[in-house]
Amino acid sequence: MAGLFQGDPLPDVTTTTQQQATAPEFYTNYLQDIANLGQNAVQQGGIAGFSPLQQQAFQMVPDVAFSGAGSMGAASQLLGQAGTTTIPDVIGDYMNPYTSGVVDEMGRLQQRNIRENVLPNLGAAAAGSGQFGSSRQRQATGNTLRDMQADLSGRQLQALQQGYSQAGTQAQQDLQRTLQSGQAFGNLGQEQQQLGLGGLRAMSEYGGQQQAQGQKMLDYPMAQAQAFSKLMQGNQVPMGSVTQQVAPMPGAYSNSPLSQISGLLAGLGSFLNQPAKAKGGAIMMRKGGRSQAHAYLARGGSVRGMR
Repeated sequence: MAGLFQGDPLPDVTTTTQQQATAPEFYTNYLQDIANLGQNAVQQGGIAGFSPLQQQAFQMVPDVAFSGAGSMGAASQLLGQAGTTTIPDVIGDYMNPYTSGVVDEMGRLQQRNIRENVLPNLGAAAAGSGQFGSSRQRQATGNTLRDMQADLSGRQLQALQQGYSQAGTQAQQDLQRTLQSGQAFGNLGQEQQQLGLGGLRAMSEYGGQQQAQGQKMLDYPMAQAQAFSKLMQGNQVPMGSVTQQVAPMPGAYSNSPLSQISGLLAGLGSFLNQPAKAKGGAIMMRKGGRSQAHAYLARGGSVRGMR
């Protein structure tokens, strides 16, 4: 019976409520500035290339890698010479000047002395004694020359022994100097290479600092953009919201059957009770009649209900 007096609820209706808050103009401008800064930072940034010092160091690497090679070559030659040379192999080189300058000179001077002094004196002595050209003179001359030659040979042998000893000492000293020179050249070659490599490391290190500084300059726009973006960090950003509700409209019902019938009868009654005018008169209902009561129209008059 409830449906007779009260209508059914209307079908579900989807009600959409949208709320959109508008951000302040300074905040939207701030966000736009961040976007512009970020875009410019991406365009201006990048990876820093090798610095001039680094490029120079790279070009010098092949030369520095073999720096000291000349010194090492000289060291190898000198060390090989010192290691394979013995004193007997080279003492002749040291004796030749001594032999010609000392021993041979001793013989030459003695021969000169014999020609200029000994023989003339022996001849004069033999002539004074009446034995010039005799066998006694020849014997005396031969004995004198023999003794002088023996003395000369002894002195020459002594000189040779002394010269050999001195030549051996000099040869030993020279071989020692050759060995030391080879070692020195080897150390020099290593120092030259270490110096070159140290220079390359220094150039690379300082070049790396230049490269890092260049990278900072490329990263600076992005760093500034990121710092700028954090100025408003922690503030509440206005957000829009959308609400949807699916339900009947509160208090809204359809017309009940009874109200629909009443409305229909009321409308019909209003239509039938409404005065209907014709030309020159009115329309009237028969008393006690139905809505279908006969009505007679009179031209120029009115219709009255018939008793």
